[in-house]
Amino acid sequence: MNKAPIIEIRELTKTYRVGEVDVQALRGVNLTVGDGEFLAIVGHSGSGKSTLFNILGGLTPATSGTIRLGGEDLLAMSDIERTKLRRGTVGFVFQKYNLLPTLNAHDNISLAEELAGRRHMEEAWFQDVLATLGIAHRLNHKPRAMSGGEQQRVAIARALVNRPKILLADEPTGNLDTENSAAVLGILRGLNKRYGQTILMITHNPEAADFADRKVRMKDGRVLEE
Repeated sequence: MNKAPIIEIRELTKTYRVGEVDVQALRGVNLTVGDGEFLAIVGHSGSGKSTLFNILGGLTPATSGTIRLGGEDLLAMSDIERTKLRRGTVGFVFQKYNLLPTLNAHDNISLAEELAGRRHMEEAWFQDVLATLGIAHRLNHKPRAMSGGEQQRVAIARALVNRPKILLADEPTGNLDTENSAAVLGILRGLNKRYGQTILMITHNPEAADFADRKVRMKDGRVLEE
């Protein structure tokens, strides 16, 4: 890898207590991601992919190991610092869109700015994102009036509006048909190329993973191959 690392993970572990049994979700994960890289993390359900994402996004604490995001020690952060990380440094795109049904597309997107403590969107950036995603004409529509592909594009816009250094996409095409899946993956590829956006994408679909610069495979809580 020639790009400077934006994510450095070393010997990362996560153990959950389920009743009287310890379940090891991550077993010494080592991974480096370059700034501006598009990385696909491939693996079956239960491989540890989502646990890794939740830790990277500051949603779940690790048991041991180290993670550095842009040179900052994630695991040494306080809860407040991790909250700020989620609002500014990391953007999330989920399989189920997670749009608020009572808000139109514009308000769903601007909500991310409000949660980050910002009063106004950067208009030039906002318009550029809308043009890239092809949803400028759908801003007044609520989720029920949009297709699945349009809803996912709105979700991507919401994730990008704060200009995050890292975009975490968790099965972003899992609820989409073949045509919309290809469109969303093409958009992610375009965002990576146009803006140099660092993207980590979870997927169980090898065809989706082919859109990335690089693929790693997870199994039983470990990164097995690159």
